[in-house]
Amino acid sequence: MSQTKLSVNINKFATLRNARGANNPNLIQVAQDCERFGAQGITIHPRPDERHIRYEDAYELAKIVTTEFNIEGNPQKGRFLEIVKEIKPTQVTLVPDSDGVLTSNAGWDTIKHQDYLKEIITDLKNLGIRVSIFIDPIDQFIEAAATTGADRIEFYTESYANNFKENPKKAIQKYVQCAEFAHKLGLGINAGHDLDLDNLNYLAKHLPYLQEVSIGHALVCDALYLGLENTIGLYKRALKV
Repeated sequence: MSQTKLSVNINKFATLRNARGANNPNLIQVAQDCERFGAQGITIHPRPDERHIRYEDAYELAKIVTTEFNIEGNPQKGRFLEIVKEIKPTQVTLVPDSDGVLTSNAGWDTIKHQDYLKEIITDLKNLGIRVSIFIDPIDQFIEAAATTGADRIEFYTESYANNFKENPKKAIQKYVQCAEFAHKLGLGINAGHDLDLDNLNYLAKHLPYLQEVSIGHALVCDALYLGLENTIGLYKRALKV
C-alpha cells in the first residue's frame, strides 16, 4: 500500500479571516491543527492583492510548519520570489497566474517560457528548494519542463475533475500517459485543482507515480459539515491505494 502525501491549502481559511478583518480563524492554529490531524504538508498561494494569504502570513507560517511547506505562486508577480528566497520552503510551485483570476486556470507554456523558468529554477534550487511547475497534461510542455531543471510537475487537474463523472477512464487517460512520460524524463509528479472526495481515490489508484496532492477549496467546504479532523482523515484514506 502506497500513500500519496496530502498537502492542505489553507488559502480559504485566510479568506474567511480577512472577511472580518481580525484574526479569526487564526492561520497559525489552522496550520498546526491540519498537521496534528494528519496533513503531510501545508500549502499557501499568496497573490499580489493579498486577498487571502498575506505576505506576512508566509513568514509566520514558516516558523511553525513542521511538515512540508509548499508555497505556490507566479514568480513574475508581486514579492513572490523575494519571499520564497528568504523563507526557503520545502517546495515552491511555480504557477502562471494572470492578474484578476479567481483561481489558477492554466499551466505553464514551458516552451515559450523555457529560458525564464530555467533561470528562476536554478536560483531556487541553489537555495535548496524543491521546485515544481504547474502544468497541463500536454506532452511537449512536459518534455520542455524536464529541461528547465524542475524537480517535479504539478498536474492542473481541472479537466480531469470536470469530466470525471461522465467518464472517469477517459478523464484520466491523458494524465496517465503524461505521468508515464514525465517519470521517464526524471520528473516527480504532484497534482492539484478541483480534487475532492468524489474523484480523489480514482486519481490516486490510476495516476502512476503520484507523490503529492494539494487540496484546499473542496477540503475546506467538506470540513464545514464533517469537521476538519474527520475531513483530513477522509482525504488521506482516499489517497491510500
